[in-house]
Amino acid sequence: MNGLTELDRRIVLATQGGLPLTARPFDILAEQLDVDADLIRQRMQRMLDRGAIRRIGVVPNHYKLGFRANGMSVWDVDDEKIAHLGERIGGLDFVSHAYHRPRRLPEWPYNLFAMVHGKSRDEVARKVKLIAGILGDAQRQHEVLFSTRVLKKTGLRLLEQTVMTARKSEVA
Repeated sequence: MNGLTELDRRIVLATQGGLPLTARPFDILAEQLDVDADLIRQRMQRMLDRGAIRRIGVVPNHYKLGFRANGMSVWDVDDEKIAHLGERIGGLDFVSHAYHRPRRLPEWPYNLFAMVHGKSRDEVARKVKLIAGILGDAQRQHEVLFSTRVLKKTGLRLLEQTVMTARKSEVA
């Protein structure tokens, strides 16, 4: 994380586990870090602009929200239509993310992935059928791969020691 200031590193440490769940999370961070909330917003925007952090967004825990059936639907879609159709599928309220991936023929013919959430496998199957209707003749085949457990739901984490080492080198 070269190019980060001490304050940037402190902000990353304070936020890497998530923003405070409040209407004004930057005010809480400002109080914790003893700086102005506007400065935190500016520093986070700068880190986004420079690529030091990729995004600021919500990462829901679907299981805690009652969505126990989570299936990655995989589709073999005409390459010429995938950009337009992928955008439509990604815009559905029950799809958390959709993306284009290369096929790995002959074993893996699928090039469009869409994560579908539901409270039951039957609900996911109904939603996948809706996707199939949208894709129409542009899709040749599909499958649904259901989650069996929750894996890592976090990104890279800095250790406090990393920040302390950085502080010492900035002082020198």
